[in-house]
This record gives sequence, structure tokens and C-alpha cells, in this order.
Amino acid sequence: MTARIGHLVTSGTFSLDGGTWDVDNNVWIVGDGSEAIVIDAAHDADAILTALDGRTLRAVVCTHAHNDHIGAAPALAAATGARVLLHADDLPLWKRTHPDHHPDGELRDGQTLTVAGTDLTVLHTPGHAPGAVCLYAPDLGTVFTGDTLFAGGPGATGRSFSDFPTIIDSIRDRLLTLPPDTVVRTGHGDTTTIGAEAPHLEEWIGRGH
Repeated sequence: MTARIGHLVTSGTFSLDGGTWDVDNNVWIVGDGSEAIVIDAAHDADAILTALDGRTLRAVVCTHAHNDHIGAAPALAAATGARVLLHADDLPLWKRTHPDHHPDGELRDGQTLTVAGTDLTVLHTPGHAPGAVCLYAPDLGTVFTGDTLFAGGPGATGRSFSDFPTIIDSIRDRLLTLPPDTVVRTGHGDTTTIGAEAPHLEEWIGRGH
């Protein structure tokens, strides 16, 4: 049985470089009727637990360590026994939010996570954050991009730990090479497809200069 994709939106704040902004985050749940993983435990552990509906949580996967994407991760892990997984390059960001709680495991480029018989491949896509990753699930025809790629362009790179040329390289080399009909499930806002975004690469590069 192929896994299905669940979705909820949680609300809270994002804080970095002395500023704080209200944000709505996409939380993605991939699994079947008995087990699941959560991609980005944002803001509200109780809401995510309700959405899990008693399923065994195998992992809390962090696409990156900005506080709005990891705020509920330790509480969700404590409530379920799941492991929190993060790319090592984002540990400095993680420690700003959770200085006394270390992730339980590392995400590595090319690593495969399996839930409900469905494989998700970890793609290291730095730029928005040094340890940003995307999760590509070919059997589901989708890629979970966190804040690397949105409907309309790259994630923000105007704050600490980010770099515009790096995110462009990540999108060009790791994401736009995926099949055009691949659905892009983002960290905020609407879904899109690789085919819808690919023609705009040069426009984004121009906007960044």
C-alpha cells in the first residue's frame, strides 16, 4: 500500500536577526493507517498529534532549523517516542531555539527514509539555511521543499545563515532536474509543480542581483 500525504497548517512566529514575524506553516504527514513521519513540526505539537490520530510516528524530519519549522519538534518527539532528524549543517540554527535538546539523528544527502513502504530521498539543498534539505518521494510524485522552493520562486536569503547563489544552485541542480509533473509541497503557502517553476529560473537570478 502506498503512503498517503496529510497536511495541516499551524500558526506562530518566526524570529531571526532581531525580528519576529507572524507566519503560517505547512506541516506534512506521510504514512498509512498505522505509521507516519512528520515533515516540519511547526508551532503546535497538540495539533500535529491530533492529525496523527494514534498512528505510530517514526520520525520528525526537519527540512531546516528555523524556529518556525522546529518549534514543536522536541514536544512531539517526547509525546510519541519518535526521533528528530536534522542535517548537521543546521545545528547552529537549531541551538538558537533548543539549546538544551539535541536532535536524535542526522539527515545526509542521498539518504533514504522509508515509511509505509514508501521511500523518500534526502536532497541537501543549502541556501535558505546551510543544512536545508528537500525530501523526494517518486512513488508519490512529490517533493517536500521546506523553504527552498515556493510557488513563485526561491526561499528568502536575506538573513543570517543564508546565501542567494547557493539556493539558486540547489534549485537548479537538485530540484529542477526532477520530472516536470512532480508536485512541490512547500513550507509555506500553496503547492506548485517543478514544471511550473522551472521556466522562471533566469527571472529569479535577475531578481537576486
